[in-house]
Amino acid sequence: MNDLHLTRIARELNLSMPQVRATARLLDEGCTIPFVARYRKEATDCLDEVSITAIRDRVDQLAELDKRRDAILKSLDERGLLTEELERAVTQAESMAVLEDTYLPYRPKRRTRAIIAREKGLEPLATKVLSQEQFDLDGEARRFVNPEKSVASVEEALEGARDIIAEWASEDAGARAELRSLFFDNGRVRSKKSAGKEEEFAKFRDYFDWEEDVAGIPGHRALALFRAEKLGAVSLQIRPPDEKALARLRKRFVRASNPAAEQVGSAVEDGYKRLMAPSLETEIRQAVKKRADEEAIHVFTQNLRELLLAPPLGPKRVLALDPGFRTGAKLVCLDEQGKLLHHETVYPLDSDRRASEAGKIIAQLCERLQIEVIAIGNGTGGRETEAFVRGLPLNRSVSVVMVNESGASVYSASDTAREEFPDHDITVRGAASIGRRLMDPLAELVKIDPKSIGVGQYQHDVDQAALKRSLDDVVASCVNSVGVEVNTASKELLTYVSGLGPALAKSIVATRNEHGPFRSRKQLLKVPRLGPKAFEQAAGFLRIRDGDNPLDASAVHPESYPIVEQMARDAGCSIKDLMRGAELQRKIEVDRYVTDRVGLPTLNDILSELLKPGRDPRESFQAFSFSDAVRSLDDLKPGMKLPGIVTNVTKFGAFVDIGVHHDGLVHVSRLADRFVKDPADVVKVGQKVVVTVVDVDRDRKRISLSMRQERDESRDRPSRNG
Repeated sequence: MNDLHLTRIARELNLSMPQVRATARLLDEGCTIPFVARYRKEATDCLDEVSITAIRDRVDQLAELDKRRDAILKSLDERGLLTEELERAVTQAESMAVLEDTYLPYRPKRRTRAIIAREKGLEPLATKVLSQEQFDLDGEARRFVNPEKSVASVEEALEGARDIIAEWASEDAGARAELRSLFFDNGRVRSKKSAGKEEEFAKFRDYFDWEEDVAGIPGHRALALFRAEKLGAVSLQIRPPDEKALARLRKRFVRASNPAAEQVGSAVEDGYKRLMAPSLETEIRQAVKKRADEEAIHVFTQNLRELLLAPPLGPKRVLALDPGFRTGAKLVCLDEQGKLLHHETVYPLDSDRRASEAGKIIAQLCERLQIEVIAIGNGTGGRETEAFVRGLPLNRSVSVVMVNESGASVYSASDTAREEFPDHDITVRGAASIGRRLMDPLAELVKIDPKSIGVGQYQHDVDQAALKRSLDDVVASCVNSVGVEVNTASKELLTYVSGLGPALAKSIVATRNEHGPFRSRKQLLKVPRLGPKAFEQAAGFLRIRDGDNPLDASAVHPESYPIVEQMARDAGCSIKDLMRGAELQRKIEVDRYVTDRVGLPTLNDILSELLKPGRDPRESFQAFSFSDAVRSLDDLKPGMKLPGIVTNVTKFGAFVDIGVHHDGLVHVSRLADRFVKDPADVVKVGQKVVVTVVDVDRDRKRISLSMRQERDESRDRPSRNG
């Protein structure tokens, strides 16, 4: 660990040096973020996952900076260019931009106009001109006329000198730093439509003639513009006004008023337009893209967290229907653990005869298999199937729930689905996934690539490595915060448990299948290749209910069992009695159990866990129903107030499912009766809301909605969705 880096990180994140040092050390030793946040609070002074992740990411970024620095120093040394002054400049560079600016004049490059001019022997003339002293310019240039070196005239000599000066100016670190700031502060994003592309790319028509400050452009709009440019719908330029940039460069490089200074001015202008501006524009594009990526990834991870932590129905007997018109609805019945009991195809939306048969089959299965809940996918035919099922003479205790089926088709065609249902086709797998998602969203959604779940924007445009890392972080965070029942969990769910991964997850399932359920956490050490380090990281997040030790069903880590055992002895009771007795727990004097290694944060966590061992942090499940008055776009009218579920949250608003197969948009300006800067402050994915229909564009299948209450939103003009 680099102390200078740790000091810098502490300053940047406003944390103490001991916190940063301890966190970096634990991560370097192979500890996971969930483990450090939960079980090493004394070491980090109670840092949460957000701060620990920030430290990890910054350590990695600075390590990359050091790696690049070492490569540059090696290159300079091998080419005999490394001076003490240059080495000091490279060593002291605190950012990649400064480091690359320092290296730019020395970086190997293709044969530029400046290199060709130097080969013609014109560098001394360039040096003389750049001095801007008073001298006979033409006379000096005439000395360098040499037809053998392809310098046939005074003008050609001066042209070569200007090429060299242009490159010097464009590679000057100070000038680049100043102009980089100008690009950020005064740059404008300008897009122009590509000729003849109006109809082909009508969805980008908002950007056919667009201009905006680069400093304030929202991330979602930047990504939309980059996508439009990539597809050929528009051409894009990001630059400040030329006159401002050139004025700064002339002030920096033109120091006199004579013929030589005029040559320098011309060279600087050429260097800016031909070399510096394109180079800086590339940098600014990358910076804007990175900023937009970070914003999009942050929104995506927020949405994914809410979806993964959606309230589970729990262990119930479920009949799940994957709706369809022409091909019928695939029906599956699942037991409390999600095991497939029955499957067939019914046709509730077909002829009266087939619909009647479907109704009888559903009613008989509900009775015979003691079905408690009917889950219906919200895809094509979902609302119609829901209305059909609600009209059946079923037992009143059977509830009907619409389920978001985004990603179910991806799962049904996956290797995971084939492994789980080797004897069934994709229709059965998809319907089973819908039912299981209702029972436990987290356990089912971890089987699907997060990018296919449908809660992000531009997920295919952002940095894929950064996206994957962030999504993996949030999935792991959710899995470990809920805890995993080791004897029933799938391989995919176990993969995200702290310290495990795909190989150990597979090994745990194989051991479980071969030897039966685990009776204690200690038995996990008998799993092939699961060593002490993996056990340390994973054990606290794995649950064994009805095992040999009651603490194995809790989030108390095995390393803390001796503390609980001592508490029970001091209270004169068993561990099981202590876990059941709130009165006994209240009598515990926590301070008595503080040691050099275990402090109050861990002890308070232990007491909280004893009070509600193995508790699920997710909210309790509540059924939701769409309005019976609307099932398609044609049913919508401005002014209608409808129940809905938030399906996606972006920086410009929230998308809400109101049961018509097309999500409506609540623009950020209509989310509340007050100014809203970030929609995530008001709504979250999965939230149940009441919205007002503002406008319906049936041609473009766009629905404008509002959550404001102050006035009749139907009178407002539709807002641009950014």
